[in-house]
Amino acid sequence: MLSASYGHDDLVDHLVRTTSLGRGEAARVVFDVLAYFDESTEEFVRRRHRELRAHGLRNDAIFGRIAEELPRRAVAPPALSLRQLRRIVYG
Repeated sequence: MLSASYGHDDLVDHLVRTTSLGRGEAARVVFDVLAYFDESTEEFVRRRHRELRAHGLRNDAIFGRIAEELPRRAVAPPALSLRQLRRIVYG
């Protein structure tokens, strides 16, 4: 569970006040959201590639879709070409 050392008690308190979440649940939500947004661009590209492949998409569609999704991330990374996206996945 998050503690004061994480510096997000105000957010946990807000969630407790504005939702039906208990303090422990609210802390876990905050932790999960922060972990999600802590994902690097490279980790995001690799994860999305795996997820989209698992849904049967082919690379031409996958890399185009990832390129469209990247700018909508909370902290958008610099624009990456399709070639740069492929290099992240395949080296």
